[in-house]
Amino acid sequence: MTRQLKLGIPKGSLEKSTIELFQKAGWKIVVSERSYFPMIDDAEIVCSLVRAQEMARYIENGVLDLGLTGLDWILENGAEVKIISDLIYSKVSTKKARWVLAVPEDSPVKSVKDCAGKTISTELVNFTKNYFKQRDIPVQVEFSWGATEAKVVEGLVDAIVEVTETGSTIRAHGLKIIETLLETNTKLVANKNSFEDEWKKSKIMQIALLLRGALNAENMIGLKMNVPKKGLDAVVRIIPSLTSPTVSQLHNSDWLSVETVIDESIAREVIPQLIDAGADGIIEYPLNKVVNKKDL
Repeated sequence: MTRQLKLGIPKGSLEKSTIELFQKAGWKIVVSERSYFPMIDDAEIVCSLVRAQEMARYIENGVLDLGLTGLDWILENGAEVKIISDLIYSKVSTKKARWVLAVPEDSPVKSVKDCAGKTISTELVNFTKNYFKQRDIPVQVEFSWGATEAKVVEGLVDAIVEVTETGSTIRAHGLKIIETLLETNTKLVANKNSFEDEWKKSKIMQIALLLRGALNAENMIGLKMNVPKKGLDAVVRIIPSLTSPTVSQLHNSDWLSVETVIDESIAREVIPQLIDAGADGIIEYPLNKVVNKKDL
């Protein structure tokens, strides 16, 4: 009987990007609207759709072996899990998100200490309680089901703890950020007992390596071109290669084949320069994975 690894796919805002990431890494996942158990083209993996807020808890208790969730929800649940890798999705976020303390612009609250005796609304209740408790600041923390900014704008609470990347949405509601309580990003996490199992550990590390490779390849492209031998030095000076470019001899010719990997954002500047330097027949192609030893 085939052994299987139980994998949690975050349901919600990260669902689509996670499935796209796995596809680039080499696994095709198909989600049905009527099922919480997506199909995957790997007999050694079984998938479940789980909200990111609950993922760490299910991984800790062994319902799942592996999954993707944020550091914030790991801390919120107080979950004892094995963090395998950071996964920052550029299609969703190019930086870490922040949980911040925010108040109305005209609030007398100027610092965290000024929150003493105040009521705070947030979805990150346990973390927020612990944050203020560790600083001996007495506060009342209420769970927010959503529209958290509106609660403080309407005067239902004194402050909020809300997640943001740029702070623009918070400022748009007439609020100001007092303090960053936590920086968070997506983590690939495993059950600690599962990671002690040699077969599961090997499968987990296979997934981690290829997911990192897929993330490394985001915004990168491959370039392949023909270059006359006499123009090789000029072409190589132009190429901002990931490592040294690959150079090979074309059959019975004074031309060479040169291949490299560059950031997609500079391709429009580099390609005309390569043509001017003597390169010809330049082919640009997308990359699914760039796998490095450091990702092991």
